[in-house]
Amino acid sequence: MRKILLSLLLCTILVLTLFSNFFLTDNPVPAEAVKFDTGDTAWLIVATSLVLLMTPGLGFFYGGMVGKKNVISTMLQSFMAMVIVTVLWVIIGFGLSFGPSIGGIIGDPRENLFFQGVGINTAWSLAPTIPFMLFALFQAKFAIITPALITGAFAERIRFWAYLLFMVLFILFVYAPLAHMTWHPDGLFFKMGVLDFAGGTVVHMSAGWAALAGAIFLGKRKVQKVNPARITYVLLGTGLLWFGWFGFNAGSALGANGLAVQALGTTTVAAASAAMAWVFLDKIMGHKLSAMGACIGAVVGLVAITPAAGFVSIPHAIAIGIIASLISNVMVLKFPKGKIDDALDVFACHGVGGMVGMVLTGVFASGAVYPGLVAEGGAGQGLIFGETGLFVHQLTALVIVSVFAFSMSYFLFFIVNKITPLRVTEDKEELGLDISQHGEYL
Repeated sequence: MRKILLSLLLCTILVLTLFSNFFLTDNPVPAEAVKFDTGDTAWLIVATSLVLLMTPGLGFFYGGMVGKKNVISTMLQSFMAMVIVTVLWVIIGFGLSFGPSIGGIIGDPRENLFFQGVGINTAWSLAPTIPFMLFALFQAKFAIITPALITGAFAERIRFWAYLLFMVLFILFVYAPLAHMTWHPDGLFFKMGVLDFAGGTVVHMSAGWAALAGAIFLGKRKVQKVNPARITYVLLGTGLLWFGWFGFNAGSALGANGLAVQALGTTTVAAASAAMAWVFLDKIMGHKLSAMGACIGAVVGLVAITPAAGFVSIPHAIAIGIIASLISNVMVLKFPKGKIDDALDVFACHGVGGMVGMVLTGVFASGAVYPGLVAEGGAGQGLIFGETGLFVHQLTALVIVSVFAFSMSYFLFFIVNKITPLRVTEDKEELGLDISQHGEYL
């Protein structure tokens, strides 16, 4: 049955693309040539490439943490996110996320099917200095890494085809609505005044809560405590993530400008301060200063600064990194591992880190850094400046996103499991996913 379905899917996509000129309109060409900013365009091309690099970086980061017999499968899950989500994004995902708003919840995909209307001669309303297609491709890289982040929670026990199906459903029913509500001008959160510079809610909270749902639904591994296969992979993956994150955050300024530089600066210091805080706390609690701890701390700092990157000062970015690192470190230690097997602590690091970042954005967002906050119709400044409106909006969004992402993800795991079993059998888990799922091994 799976062979028939896959054959039909490939044939359908091929036929639709071959004859697309019969049912899709050409990308519009304005009467007068649009003059894009070459500097902005060049920077966003680089930023788009940097964000894509994060996904193989995540593959190394996760792949080094799992047991040796599951390294290839774990890394391939990230790689296949680049494959599947790219095609899905072009066909319908971008339209659902950024198409004409339907009630502020989701976009109407009909205008942008197969990138219809997404060309090089027009621009997105909030990014007028770069081609529309460049904006769409930049956003595609955010969609790619989000389901890849989830994979760390159910590592070493999920069937690969079930994961691919879940990934597709997650993009359509969790990621796309959150992206639309947060970043579309007519989106629910956008109009509410919620601030999320580069994906605290859309990427990290959604992935964190989905990871928790997956860990609960799939149950515990047969052997939970395994030796990391390659800590050097974790170090390499962290370096690639940190490097790529500059495109993630600074690129979200959507131009080569001072805001991009500010995001670059806050991203740099938040990651460094978080890594420092993580290893310091480990030492204070009597543990050795470990490479794994330094790497996890840096990633937590990157996660936490993501929603705040273009809204906070450099000193406050250091504070965000330290606070998030301490909270996530304690969360990893206190997480009920005997009951819930979040294999690579995705919820404690990405989910909690994203939530801390969203809350602290409501505390530290500054009009001196981002003047639009205090302009007419602006969201207002953070709690530390004596204003409460933004902080309340951030908390409101946090609650809504948490409930939605967890419940919808759990429901999607349930649906996928009805279609095809999510979990491998005990003998295949014992053998390892590299051999049992892919016929390959290190």
